[in-house]
Amino acid sequence: MTEQMLYHGADYNPDQWLGHPDILARDLALMRQAHINVVTLGIFAWPTLEPTEGDYQLDWMAQVIDNLYQNGVQVALCTPSGARPAWLAQAYPEVRRVDANRVRQLFGMRQNHCYTSPIYRQKVRLLNQQLARRFGSHPGVILWHISNEFGGECHCPLCQAAFRGWLRQKYTTLDAVNAAWNSKFWGHDYTDWEQIESPAPHGENALHGLKLDWRRFVSHQTLDFYKWETAAIREIVPQAKFTTNMMYHFDGLDYFKFAKEMDIACWDSYPTWHKPGEPEAETALDTALMHDLMYSIKHKPFWLMESTPSTTNWQPISKVKKPGMQLLSSLQAVAHGADAVLYFQWRQSRGAFEKFHGAVVGHDGRADNRVFVETAAVGRALESLQAVSGSKKPQQAAIVLDWENKWAMEEAQGPRNAGLGYWQELQRHYNGLARAGITVDFVNEDSDLAGYKLVVAPMLYLLREDFAATLRAFVAQGGTLVVTYWSGVVNETDLCWLGDTPHHLTDLLGLRRTEIDALYDGETRRCTAVGAEMPPAATGSILCEVAALAGATPLMQYAEDFYKGSPAVTRHPFGAGKAYYLATRFEEGFYTTFYEKICAGLFPPAWPTPLPQGVHATRRAGYIFLQNFTTQPATVGALTIPPYGTQLLEAETHTSLCQCSFAPADAGVQGASGQVN
Repeated sequence: MTEQMLYHGADYNPDQWLGHPDILARDLALMRQAHINVVTLGIFAWPTLEPTEGDYQLDWMAQVIDNLYQNGVQVALCTPSGARPAWLAQAYPEVRRVDANRVRQLFGMRQNHCYTSPIYRQKVRLLNQQLARRFGSHPGVILWHISNEFGGECHCPLCQAAFRGWLRQKYTTLDAVNAAWNSKFWGHDYTDWEQIESPAPHGENALHGLKLDWRRFVSHQTLDFYKWETAAIREIVPQAKFTTNMMYHFDGLDYFKFAKEMDIACWDSYPTWHKPGEPEAETALDTALMHDLMYSIKHKPFWLMESTPSTTNWQPISKVKKPGMQLLSSLQAVAHGADAVLYFQWRQSRGAFEKFHGAVVGHDGRADNRVFVETAAVGRALESLQAVSGSKKPQQAAIVLDWENKWAMEEAQGPRNAGLGYWQELQRHYNGLARAGITVDFVNEDSDLAGYKLVVAPMLYLLREDFAATLRAFVAQGGTLVVTYWSGVVNETDLCWLGDTPHHLTDLLGLRRTEIDALYDGETRRCTAVGAEMPPAATGSILCEVAALAGATPLMQYAEDFYKGSPAVTRHPFGAGKAYYLATRFEEGFYTTFYEKICAGLFPPAWPTPLPQGVHATRRAGYIFLQNFTTQPATVGALTIPPYGTQLLEAETHTSLCQCSFAPADAGVQGASGQVN
């Protein structure tokens, strides 16, 4: 695998076209035209690779891989475990998942197999090793793509037994389990391991510790299955490199733990561009957060494994990407750390669920339509930006995003069961930092904070004792910390901390929580500045925390309701650093001003002067990407950036290196040389 290279590719499913050799031959010519240099291969091909049990048919794949390699296209070879064949589901019912209501699923859809089933694991291992023996040493196979979009859970007897085994290993005794879950509430003490079952709509669903541990177990068991797959291949191909495709705002798996077992992180990105009432620049920030998360979980370049060159078919409205958006959004991924841009899929399927999903090659098979022409423009742009590949991003600010915290908080039954909006809270802080041109990483409660100057901890409801100590040390050593409302409430098993809260942070913040008021949707509370450091006024929503000061300096205060005069924003010195506290969720604009002020002097922004609205600056190693997410030309200094255009500059001198934009007339990479010099 070439480390210093930008890849351009697509998900390729030749198994759907084996009866059309003319189409397969045409694909190779079209891939050259589109500047494709990598494909993922075989992701749903199990029935073609093993049409009946034990009958492995791999010759067709060998011919495809050989032809691709001879035409300059490398392969990320997929294990097809995400979509089991019908014969397997029929012969071995245990591989079919059981839902929380204890009903076993029928055959159909995908990602619906039991990760615990010994039979399923055996069949996957056998097929994976067939693939490894045949293709593991092929020079065209550069990466192994394990399964597809892992997710979901199984409540079958096999998984119940595995869950109890996981609990035994974690807690050792039933007494410890009962204590951790506070099982005495409602008299739900367990006296035998066999009494413990996963949460069910018609069974136990009131023990938050049980529900949290079940979420942990599902994530653990899914990762264990992934490791089972990689181990089968690594036995035969020791040098193999692995990945799997992750998803937007996905709730079911702890991606930080997954990242430890992956060589490359990747994700599938399908933003809903061109929404009425939402500027493209806002959609871009939402997408940028996920790009930065994928970079953060391994602190190295990632792959954009799936995107659409035109439209989706499964979103409420199948809005096509307007001219230039495919190029702009692809280069946005590169700006935030991607070393590969791929599409789902290469050729549009003729039938079934995604027959109208966008693809590089449509049902017409033509190369002269806008989608194909713009795909080729992306390929040329990536070729001109090869110097960026492999480069890192500067380490500046970190936002704490912890899956276990999210799981616990959303099961808490209070203070706002209508929705707490954890991702929305994260997004507000991210947007404020990104608009200030600050590079953002994401960390969890296992992370080392060394190297960061600013750490933001939004809604850190579940706060472990060890991470509280990490935060204290970070600030004491000179760091700047931002903590929000509803933090430091419970421990790692979702038991409320006793005593003053935020737990173990009251002296660091110089205050303590006394009450928290939940607001209805649309309800707000006015806040006003104390002094000139903050915006003159702002409004709080969702939750309004009431705090008693114990040394902190109020910067804003509530201006109405019974907590009028209570602090809404504070600052407090601690050791060599300082800690800020936000007592409510403010409107979007507050965070832009807030982070501009507290980041001043901490680190240089990606661009030294204010940018036009809709233009984003992103720094990657020695390069700056200026991107115009508007439909009008934007002026930045002496530069004019076309609509949906990207300008690449040398970071220190701001020398223009390349400008990439798409126009149907030329579909090119514009500039004197069209190359990164």
